[in-house]
Amino acid sequence: MKTIFSGIQPSGSVTLGNYIGAMKQFIELQKDYNCYFCIVDQHSITVPQDPTELRKNIRSLAALYLAIGIDPDKSTLFIQSEVPAHAQAGWMLQCVAYIGELERMTQYKDKSQGKEAVVAGLLTYPPLMAGDILLYNTDLVPVGEDQKQHIELTRDIGERFNKKYNDIFTIPEPRIPKDGARVMSLAEPTKKMSKSDPNTKAFITLLDPPKQIEKKIKSAVTDSDGIVQFDKENKPGISNLLSIYSVLTNKSVQELVQQYEGKGYGEFKSDLAQVVIEELTPIQEKYHSIINSPELDEILDKGAGKANLVASKMVKKMEKAMGLGRKRK
Repeated sequence: MKTIFSGIQPSGSVTLGNYIGAMKQFIELQKDYNCYFCIVDQHSITVPQDPTELRKNIRSLAALYLAIGIDPDKSTLFIQSEVPAHAQAGWMLQCVAYIGELERMTQYKDKSQGKEAVVAGLLTYPPLMAGDILLYNTDLVPVGEDQKQHIELTRDIGERFNKKYNDIFTIPEPRIPKDGARVMSLAEPTKKMSKSDPNTKAFITLLDPPKQIEKKIKSAVTDSDGIVQFDKENKPGISNLLSIYSVLTNKSVQELVQQYEGKGYGEFKSDLAQVVIEELTPIQEKYHSIINSPELDEILDKGAGKANLVASKMVKKMEKAMGLGRKRK
């Protein structure tokens, strides 16, 4: 059985974009793959975090994984910092990565732009991400299009290690959904939907109440011609909404365009709001039932135990390949 690894940072509310771009795939994938779903809290500290808020977000994200349908009997759900092998592998892979390729990473450029001082972790976190993935002999990494560059770098680092030391890593492939892989901002539809956007109307979180969801979709930026038509270049707003509608209903964009022929944006947005609310309501109900339960801690303890067994074995292989530690007599 092939292995899948995916990690999400607990750095704020999970958006509809995160859900459509990555998390929604997980429910089906866990039926056919050996899945590791990781809350990558060590990645989140590359930018300033409030410790109390971070711990709250870690628990919240774990509950959301379960709420969307992750089955702990089929998948391994765990917190990155509870598996020391991730930091160990990250350091060893830093010693294989090149500064030039790290400086070329789009997310590093975006997050460091205009800053007087940049923490080293912001530059070097791609090798930690490579470690996350390579530790589990991962075959596929389900990601949105914005993470494709990081998977390519993971492949480069893994291949370089295999060639230089020993052929121990499986080289992973990205798994990008055909539709909805990049959900755009509701306020600026030429930009990706982001939970860090200062404009809260720009994104929908999985825990937004129904009235808020409705309000955000009705205020979503479109255009003045009022024709429901898919055209990313000239009509990015309505095209983004059509993509969201399509993914959540399994209707093709063309079907939706025909369905709303001769109808305005008002009716379209109203219907889309109900589609989103119907998708998120059962997730929210499950989330609230588990967020403060001992069951959540039991699942995370079990997941960390399973992940530790696999990851620590790979770290030992890495250390042996690189010549670390002592040779016993």
